[in-house]
Amino acid sequence: MRLCGCVAVVLLVSVSSWSMGMAQDFVPLFNGKDLSGWHGWTHAAMTDLQDASDEQRQARFDEWTADARKHWSVVDGELINDGHGAYLATDGNYRDYELRLQYRTVPRADSGIYLKGCPQVQIWDYTDPKKFRIGADLGSGGLWNNSPGSRGKDPFVLADRRFGEWNSFRIVQVGSRTSVWLNDQLVVDHAVMENYFDRGAPLPVSGPVVLQTHGGEIRWRNIEIRELTADEANAVLAGHREQAFRSLFDGKTLRGWQGAVDDYEVVDGAIQCRSGRGGVLLTEEEFDHFMVRLEFRLPPGGNNGLAIRAPLEGNPAYEGMCELQVLDSEHEKYARLDPRQYHGSAYGMVPARRGWLRPVGEWNFQEVTVQGSSVRVELNGSVILDADLSEVSEFMNNSAHNGKDRTRGYFGFAGHSDPVAFRNIAVRRLPPPEE
Repeated sequence: MRLCGCVAVVLLVSVSSWSMGMAQDFVPLFNGKDLSGWHGWTHAAMTDLQDASDEQRQARFDEWTADARKHWSVVDGELINDGHGAYLATDGNYRDYELRLQYRTVPRADSGIYLKGCPQVQIWDYTDPKKFRIGADLGSGGLWNNSPGSRGKDPFVLADRRFGEWNSFRIVQVGSRTSVWLNDQLVVDHAVMENYFDRGAPLPVSGPVVLQTHGGEIRWRNIEIRELTADEANAVLAGHREQAFRSLFDGKTLRGWQGAVDDYEVVDGAIQCRSGRGGVLLTEEEFDHFMVRLEFRLPPGGNNGLAIRAPLEGNPAYEGMCELQVLDSEHEKYARLDPRQYHGSAYGMVPARRGWLRPVGEWNFQEVTVQGSSVRVELNGSVILDADLSEVSEFMNNSAHNGKDRTRGYFGFAGHSDPVAFRNIAVRRLPPPEE
């Protein structure tokens, strides 16, 4: 199988209560007979292939696969690695999914599972003092590549079974958000998995599942995956709430909203801008420090925006703290915009990272955090903007943003006349940032 066309290299409340569907929804990644569906991979593959041509990329895959076949074998339905050689990666790329597998390894083992081509959910010998020089008896399942001290990096509990016994992983991956169960115990809960190859970027939108080898025999079996629909992925993100959110929309009326009320309508439980009309719709309530969560759906070429700390009068992009762009960024008519105009950007001030929108017509999940002068946008589980607007001194077209230092204002939608829809709009107030 040629790989160039199917392997993309892109550098870029607990969910335990959420129903993941029946077992028949899972698709085997390992057929129990041979290495079909897998190819060789290395730790540096993401960077090695960044600027490679299709021919060069294929040549590297062929080289790594040839090496992998020297060290990986299949015996009695088990995928066995001798502790050496190239890693194994799925031919397919996956975006949001639940992954299930079992593994069995030996003392002094050191292995792991790369997600979207990035390291890794850790597998190791927690009894080995060389790996635990500070004496912490942390087991497998943690996020190895995350920065020291980062939230959710280490497993909550030691859940490893004795050597020689099979361990089972369940991993739920949505955007950069990772939850891990080891032997039916939750060990990592909705943590942000960092991009080892580009620390300033989220995980790639999609990528392969990779089985790492690192010096000790490891065996794998019952490897299967279930890709999540957009609604299922959004349910995972919405279901994880550290504190209660309060709804801003009753799903039926525009009660609690003010401004251009006649320019919007409620359609199938969502607030939708009327086509050809598009004033600013604002909450009746003001906010200073807050987090808002919502889902939005774009029509082809759709354009709207989130008004942040906006006044009752004036353009929220300039008179408010900012307008966070809501845009079908990949539409051809927007091909030549300023980077500060694409989806998630603080309009005219700070560009967001592109590429994490779902296809037009699907619902996206977005979380916005506003504290002090900082604004953070997490789209479909990946952070695409994290900016301190007090530090911005250059503006698109040299247009002044008089309101960027506002400390209080209304939340809402900026209009722009396209039928963009918003639903499940909820907010919680936050304390001011620590000095």
